[in-house]
Amino acid sequence: VRRYLSDQRVAIMVCPLNGPRNISEFQYLGPARPAPDPETASDTEWARYLFGAPNARDVTLEWWRHTPSNYVFLAERHLGTGDLLRTFDPGDAS
Repeated sequence: VRRYLSDQRVAIMVCPLNGPRNISEFQYLGPARPAPDPETASDTEWARYLFGAPNARDVTLEWWRHTPSNYVFLAERHLGTGDLLRTFDPGDAS
């Protein structure tokens, strides 16, 4: 969840492991989506998976990393507004 502190408008993201942190401590890793089957996928399917990320103005599930702790987690973010709706550990995904 992104918040702003005081008048400086510092963006804060809540890390599921480390709590609220400055957004500069995080790295976006890409959308969370199922990978093609490595045994049966064609080159075209792999290219679409690697380079053809969806671009809907809707809620999406994304991988993020808190760089100081190297903790990787999931976040739901609205692509139209940029609002982070929630962050959670991959083990808690439902």
